[in-house]
Amino acid sequence: MVLPRRRGGHNQNPCPCPRRAVLPPAALLLLFLLAAVALLYVSPPPLSDHPAFASSRYRSSHALLNSSGGGVPVEPARRVISPVPRGGWTAADDQWGSKLASKFYGCSNSSSKFLDSGVITHPDRYLMIVTSGGLNQQRTGIIDAVVAARILNATLVVPKLDQTSFWKDASDFAQIFDADWFISSLSKDVRIVKVLPEKLRAPHRMRVPRKCTPRCYLNRVLPVLLKKHVVRLTKFDYRLANRLDSDLQKLRCRVNYHALRFTDPIQEMGEKIIQRMRERSTHFIALHLRFEPDMLAFSGCYYGGGEKEKRELGAIRKRWKTLHVSNPEKERRHGRCPLTPEEVGLMLRALGYTNDVHIYVASGDIYGGAKTLEPLKALFPNIHTKETIASKDELAPFSKYSSRMAALDFIVCDGSDAFVTNNNGNMAKILAGRRRYLGHKRTIRPNAKRLYSLFLSRGNMSWDAFSSKVRMFQKGFMGEPKELRPGRGEFHENPSTCICEKTDPKTQTKSNPQSEQGSSNGTEGGKATSEPTVPNYTDEELGGSSAEDDAPVEKEDDAPVEKEEIVDAEAEDDALVRPDDPELEEVLSD
Repeated sequence: MVLPRRRGGHNQNPCPCPRRAVLPPAALLLLFLLAAVALLYVSPPPLSDHPAFASSRYRSSHALLNSSGGGVPVEPARRVISPVPRGGWTAADDQWGSKLASKFYGCSNSSSKFLDSGVITHPDRYLMIVTSGGLNQQRTGIIDAVVAARILNATLVVPKLDQTSFWKDASDFAQIFDADWFISSLSKDVRIVKVLPEKLRAPHRMRVPRKCTPRCYLNRVLPVLLKKHVVRLTKFDYRLANRLDSDLQKLRCRVNYHALRFTDPIQEMGEKIIQRMRERSTHFIALHLRFEPDMLAFSGCYYGGGEKEKRELGAIRKRWKTLHVSNPEKERRHGRCPLTPEEVGLMLRALGYTNDVHIYVASGDIYGGAKTLEPLKALFPNIHTKETIASKDELAPFSKYSSRMAALDFIVCDGSDAFVTNNNGNMAKILAGRRRYLGHKRTIRPNAKRLYSLFLSRGNMSWDAFSSKVRMFQKGFMGEPKELRPGRGEFHENPSTCICEKTDPKTQTKSNPQSEQGSSNGTEGGKATSEPTVPNYTDEELGGSSAEDDAPVEKEDDAPVEKEEIVDAEAEDDALVRPDDPELEEVLSD
């Protein structure tokens, strides 16, 4: 053999080793042929030859066959066989749940410092709120309304739901949620009544800034409440700070995960759909597709539908004057575009889900209709919706009410073995947090920014290489414990205060009495979760920010803004539910 030449120039003494033998040309040709034959036997099949593509015509990631019939299939010019990367999530082991889930549990009991509502509630203070947006945006408003009443030591009147917005749902609170259970289950935390006393019929209307802190409520709302006795807060969405003290955060969890129950008819219908899904398969996936025309128009993304798509979505986009001209390629590179149904299917197949898996699709009217779903059905033939699982007669009591239909989807998604979301709106965040709290059930959110370039180049690699990279990119987006650092992102998505890690009894000692007190320190017998061991993705990729900045909150009636008020720095995907245009906000709220 020949030793490598030393660095430092050409004037070094030559190596005294003997020269290597030169093989004759015939021998070299024979070695080359043997190597070529070996490659043919050991090389994995190209991506386009994998069974995942057997029933799906190969297309580029932009060539979605929607109602326009646009999109030109792009065949790969060549195949590059690359080694399969190591690392990433192993789907074969954890398809339907995390092995670490048993080490964590939801813990939302209050501490001993959290006094009973009968002690702290003032009899002459009443708080009324009017929610805004779709079902899940209203849910966040209801949760925060309970906490706001607690901050003000006031009696809360059962919240009034939004009945006039884009959703046009005339349902009141008691037609969607179990009002009696809501009141009784929270009786020790906040006093709640269904209606105001007869003598109090002139509430003072006002609006608080978004992300209003407890000090903000005490400085802005309490003086009015002391004078008027009844305050009605309008458009109550995101009107409470994301970061609160531990007891108030745990109160949020008690409201969200225990007190808010759907009415019996809604709950029973939702559970019936789940039962029918399980009759078809032991496990099933629920997919929140979010591929409606309004969603795509807002995103400003392009999906290969030609001029027809640009014209149709462009016309919808013009309804909102606050939206600027978009750059589709830039939006997609930054992970702000929903994946196409085909891309969602490819991601799931790469994660190890086979084509016999049953998928429940929770979605509105999909852009392009059935033709848009064809590539997904080619990858997963067993696609279902509530309309295909339940009869028209069964859905009749709900079909005219958007919030009740959304509640059915919520129940099925919550009860699924794996939940897949294609955007990071309110429903996705609330379900992600709920599934963390209730046992870290498998919850998958596409790492769209990383997957974008992978979909573009997927024709130039083997299926094993493609699927391995998908698993690697999805690490940190699979709903595993400790994926998100405590306090990162919105609390409804990452309720870290309410998730405790079980402690090993062998490691507990009498020298640490606080660990045995449980609820007194907020851990309920467990210990606070430690820092996660996941890739250090950016805030944009994770869909949230861990920091709160000093940006000014919106002002109301020229009221002074307290210096202590702070606002969470939200990621781009949160803009989907917080635009300045009220109609746009309502459309995209869920």
